[in-house]
Amino acid sequence: MPSTTVYNQAGEALEQLELSEQVFGVTPNMAVLHQVVTAQLVNRRQGNASTKTRGEVSGGNKKPYRQKGTGHARQGSTRAPQFRHGGVVFGPRPHPYHHDVPKKMRRLAIRSVLSDKVANEGLIVVDNLSLEQPRTRDMIEILDNLPIGGSSQESQSGLKKHVLMMLPRRNENVVLSARNVPTAKVQHVSSINVVELLKHDYVIMPVQTVRWIEMVFGEGLSAEEASHRIAEKEVTGSIDEEQADWDSSVKIETIGSEETSPEIAEERLAESRSDEAIEDEASKDGGAVVGSVEIETIGSDEAIEDEASEGGEVDDAQSRLKIEEEGTRGNH
Repeated sequence: MPSTTVYNQAGEALEQLELSEQVFGVTPNMAVLHQVVTAQLVNRRQGNASTKTRGEVSGGNKKPYRQKGTGHARQGSTRAPQFRHGGVVFGPRPHPYHHDVPKKMRRLAIRSVLSDKVANEGLIVVDNLSLEQPRTRDMIEILDNLPIGGSSQESQSGLKKHVLMMLPRRNENVVLSARNVPTAKVQHVSSINVVELLKHDYVIMPVQTVRWIEMVFGEGLSAEEASHRIAEKEVTGSIDEEQADWDSSVKIETIGSEETSPEIAEERLAESRSDEAIEDEASKDGGAVVGSVEIETIGSDEAIEDEASEGGEVDDAQSRLKIEEEGTRGNH
């Protein structure tokens, strides 16, 4: 399986990246490659070149001189091809130059060029290709840091290497920074083509561009679907990074507050996650329950107070009857 080294923008080797055998490890097909390149160059022609014949040029409606007696050759019009301001014989006419190539042949040609780049160390993969602000000096520094074969000596001798940078999405800072570098060109990965790959000595692309190419030319996905998958992976990756940062911060706070081992810190972290999940479920479903319990409690309290008030009135009536009975008994 083919592989290449992943560099950062400082030119440091980070890791070894495994490449797809179907895309970066095929045997170049020179016949298909020649046919695709020819078709692409032919399709660039507009085919709008046009000239006028002697019947389309204005003027020349009258016979310039009589047929006989002048000593000159007989002529019928001054707009004949042999005259100045005359028509053109067999000149170009507008017509299409389009030459169609099957989709499988175009993709095979691109796979052939990419495989040739990998075999000849013409493919340079970086972890990320971005700039904080547009600056040509920073772009030149990045190109000097990357292993573009003997760039310093060749630049002094006039043999400059042409570099093609392919991005998974448009980065305005990178585009503006490379605009004034005559040997560098930036384009989107969806506009990949055989002629541009062959014109440049080195191809620089981030890891995301490599994965996009493997999805399109290896798995057969469309460009839109591959871009959508790359975007989804970026979103999930950012969420995972935020979760990892939060977990590490919680571990640091737990270990820093108390003298505990990492195992205990992980157990406490799991407990905190379960408590948060329970609180979230309670916040979703418990509002109505708590409200009903409060209403029932308030209603029961009011009922108890009503019963107590009614019971108090009955007790007062009974005590009055007892007093009256005792009074009557005393009188007798």
